Amino acid sequence: MIGIFDSGFGGLTILRELRKLLPEYDFLYLGDNARAPYGPRTFETIYKYTLEAVSALFARGCPLVILACNTASARALRSIQQNDLPRIAPQNRVLGIIRPTAEEAGLFSQSGHLGILGTEGTVESGSYLIEIAHFFPQLKVTQQACPLWATLVENGELDGEGARYFVKRDIESLLNKDSEIDAVLLACTHYPLLLPLIKSVIPEKIHIISQGEIVARKTSDYLLRHPEIETRLIRNGKVEFLTTDTPEFFTKGASFFGENGISAKNLTF
Repeated sequence: MIGIFDSGFGGLTILRELRKLLPEYDFLYLGDNARAPYGPRTFETIYKYTLEAVSALFARGCPLVILACNTASARALRSIQQNDLPRIAPQNRVLGIIRPTAEEAGLFSQSGHLGILGTEGTVESGSYLIEIAHFFPQLKVTQQACPLWATLVENGELDGEGARYFVKRDIESLLNKDSEIDAVLLACTHYPLLLPLIKSVIPEKIHIISQGEIVARKTSDYLLRHPEIETRLIRNGKVEFLTTDTPEFFTKGASFFGENGISAKNLTF
């Protein structure tokens, strides 16, 4: 199976696009809902939690794991790839979602000014600044941390006055830093659920970039280029769900992300 990991529910937006493009493959989704959100946590904690999740997915037969979480990708991916993978599972692979997104982010801006909205952990890591600079060195990138957005989504607060206040505040803060921004990347997989609210606040001229389709295309390309991984994957079109919280909690939360009628199993580290 292809393992999909997120700190909570946000990775379901990535899973949805992967299933659209690669419907024949089997997926195993793991949400660390009991310990979400990851954004405010320390580097060491995020790395520890992410490694536990990756190891759990490996143990359940996933030769390929995608960190469908920007914070985990920013804080833990490189250490896991370089230090842990050779030791615990040298034949397996772990991919993140920052680099594939960075490879295309600059294509959406005509002015050469890109904005990024993300969690505290993602913004503080500087990962997007580093990765985008590799592909679009002339692009001016401005970041804005949105500490409460993921929590709003996790709690199903997508269109209330509180959600509107924080979304408006953070977007205005970003645009006040650079008025020439004409494209904004939603650098958290939770944020697409706030898209209607975001569109009602952000100027129409600004293009909003979601990651799901980009990551799905890049994953498809990866499998074509790496038959040693692709040939190990099951093709029954099945999807299973694991959560570190209760199955009832996960089922309810997943419904906000368009996953209805699913059943999840509890996983305890």
